[in-house]
Amino acid sequence: MPAFLDYQQLSSTLQQLEEELRRLGWWEETPPEPSALASTQPFHADTLAFQQWLQWIFIPRVRELIANEERLPGRCDITPMGEVAWREEQPEQVEPLLFLLRSLDRQLSSDT
Repeated sequence: MPAFLDYQQLSSTLQQLEEELRRLGWWEETPPEPSALASTQPFHADTLAFQQWLQWIFIPRVRELIANEERLPGRCDITPMGEVAWREEQPEQVEPLLFLLRSLDRQLSSDT
């Protein structure tokens, strides 16, 4: 775990990610079936779209870790999955999301 992590900045980046997913119409009101959330595959790739994984797994889990002051991952590298998942989308549409994912990767992988 990084020696120092700006939890407020991390929370802000998560909020921006949520807002961008909402702006694109990729934020869902109804959760997936419990079986979809129980996948053991990386990113739940067999049951969820990547944006669903961000909404229903990643964002809530990191928020929970912050709220409970639990240990955060020492390494995060989710940007490549976003690049693959959204490769068919318009670059100008997904670049703000990729920027936020890169930011999260840096924040959660910092050694400082």
